[in-house]
Amino acid sequence: MLIDTHCHIHESDYPLSVADVLQRAHDAGVWRMICVGTSEQSSADAVRFASEHDHIFASVGVHPHDTKDGYAQITELAKQGAIAVGEIGLDYYYNHSPRDVQIAALESQIQTALDNNLPIIFHVREAFDDFWPLFDNFQGIRGVLHSFTDTQDNLDQAFARGLYVGINGISTFTKDPAQQKMYASVPLERMLLETDAPFLTPTPYRGTINEPAFVSEVAKFHAKIRGIQLDEVAAATTTNATTLFRL
Repeated sequence: MLIDTHCHIHESDYPLSVADVLQRAHDAGVWRMICVGTSEQSSADAVRFASEHDHIFASVGVHPHDTKDGYAQITELAKQGAIAVGEIGLDYYYNHSPRDVQIAALESQIQTALDNNLPIIFHVREAFDDFWPLFDNFQGIRGVLHSFTDTQDNLDQAFARGLYVGINGISTFTKDPAQQKMYASVPLERMLLETDAPFLTPTPYRGTINEPAFVSEVAKFHAKIRGIQLDEVAAATTTNATTLFRL
C-alpha cells in the first residue's frame, strides 16, 4: 500500500474526473492521499474535499507565491480537521510575493502548526539561506521538505533537523547527475512519496496529467535504483507518512 503525501486533486481546475482518479489510485495500491492547500480558498476546499471522501486528508496553508493575498484564515482552518499545515515556505525563484511578506507568512503559519501540534509541509526554492535561520527560531517542528531538488548539503541539514524529504516524479526524469546521486542517497527512513498532481508527472507518463496513481511509478523507480523490492519501499514510506501525519 502506498500514500500520496502531496497532491492537488481537490482544486476546482483539476482537469480529470475525481471519481476516475480515485478508482485508478485504489487500483494502483495508493490507498491514502493528502490534498494540500496553496491559498486560503484552496485550503478551505481541501478541508471540504477531505470531509467528502474516505482515505483523503487535508493540509492547509498558503504557498509563498500567494502570501501577498493573505493567510489569516489558516489559523482557523487548521482547527477544522486538517492533518498538517502547508504548503508553506519561501520561494525566491519567482518572487511572486515580496520576500518580507513571505517571511512573515511563514513565521505565522509555523506558529499555527505548533499551536495545533501539526506537522508542516514546506516549499523552499532558492531560499535556504533565509529558511534555515528562520526554522531554527522555533522548537519542535515536525515536517517534510516537499518536492526537494536542492543540494546534498541542504538535504543533510534537513535530516539533521529531523525532517523528511518529499520525493516525486522529478526524481524519475531529471538529467542532472548531482540530483540523480542525491535522490539515490535518500535513506528510506527519511523518504515520503508524492505526486504534486497535476504537476511533475513521472516517467513513463510524461506528457499526461499527473494523478495519485502515478506515485506507484515513483516507488518502482526508487526500488529499482536501490536494487530492492517494491514492497520494501512501500512499507517504509507508508510507515513514514503515517508516523509524520498521524494517519
